[in-house]
Amino acid sequence: MPDQAFDGAFEKAGAATGTAPAAGAVPAVRIEGLWKRFGQQIAVNGIDLVLPAGKFIGLVGPNGAGKTTTLSMITGLLRPDHGRILVAGHDVWADPESVAEVKARIGILPEGLRMFERLSGRELLAYSGRLRGLPGAEVDKRATQLLDVLDLTGSQNKLVVDYSTGMRKKIGLAAALLHNPEVLFLDEPFEGVDPVSAQTIRGVLERYTSSGATVVFSSHVMELVESLCDWVAVMAAGSIRAQGPLAEVRGSAPSLQAAFLELVGANGRAAAGDSLDWLGGGAGPAATGATGATGGVEG
Repeated sequence: MPDQAFDGAFEKAGAATGTAPAAGAVPAVRIEGLWKRFGQQIAVNGIDLVLPAGKFIGLVGPNGAGKTTTLSMITGLLRPDHGRILVAGHDVWADPESVAEVKARIGILPEGLRMFERLSGRELLAYSGRLRGLPGAEVDKRATQLLDVLDLTGSQNKLVVDYSTGMRKKIGLAAALLHNPEVLFLDEPFEGVDPVSAQTIRGVLERYTSSGATVVFSSHVMELVESLCDWVAVMAAGSIRAQGPLAEVRGSAPSLQAAFLELVGANGRAAAGDSLDWLGGGAGPAATGATGATGGVEG
């Protein structure tokens, strides 16, 4: 498909559905005093967060920081214990009508997404589009464009159950973009994806944000975030440690990775493997004098 056709697809689709992306004074996401506990474990610890519209935003943190839990509450998949969440100015948890309004404005690609695996890629997009209330002809047009750009045209009639990890991520992204959301939420979208598929996904997301839409994605890979994002929030142990433009969060550090390690308190840790003085070199047990460590085996 010609580049110009795809570049204008989101704006044209938005005009048809009344959900065209637009950056303005209203943040894409505003979070106030958000809490979530699982038993005795506090997953999200009363965070406040403002994510500006029209940006490529990275929510970064180590494994277990609370990123997935936070995104699940923002997107209406998990009810918070306390706090308020606004998406494009609409309260996510105020009432059923408000929830429906929010879900019409967002696209979601969760980690470990479960799909209708007995549908083909094309059928999955058709089903997703009709669920969103799009006319059949519009669904077909957008699906064709997305399948083409995401290099899935040759696999569109294959069952999703037979898709590779990268293909699943791409068809999931296509389903999330089909209704032209104002804000797109992605949980570890590049995890387990081969370099070619990752480059394709990256190109689509960059075009999407260039139209004025917002991408919020979680990751623990700082190099990826630094190359993609213009705004970052750093999360650790259920709390927000920093948020703001990438350059501001990085500060005087040589890289986002260095700033991140400082923010999450990992700089003072001993170098990985320092205590493993026995590891490496292929010396085997003889080098440590550990001959017959079991005391001999009687046969």
